[in-house]
Amino acid sequence: MGSSRADLREFPDAARRDAGIELYQIQHGLEPGDWKPMTGVGAGVRELRIRAGGAYRIIYLATRPEGVYVLHCFHKKSQKTAQSDIELAKKRYQQMGE
Repeated sequence: MGSSRADLREFPDAARRDAGIELYQIQHGLEPGDWKPMTGVGAGVRELRIRAGGAYRIIYLATRPEGVYVLHCFHKKSQKTAQSDIELAKKRYQQMGE
């Protein structure tokens, strides 16, 4: 959703490759390797953690039958997820009509 595809394309090659593998697994109903729930964003929302030359995150929703919704992709630069990243994901989640 939004700029998520373009943001993911800005990840370094290794992080983009790992993200692609993880998202493929998610699309096929499998659990990703490293994730955590993001209940503050919305029901069923998860944060996929990618560690490849840095900390990269993908906030997504995979509970809808029509597909996986990538709400936000970003490079995490501090220990705590920035409130602006959480708010953007929350805004995109709400645009889905959840």
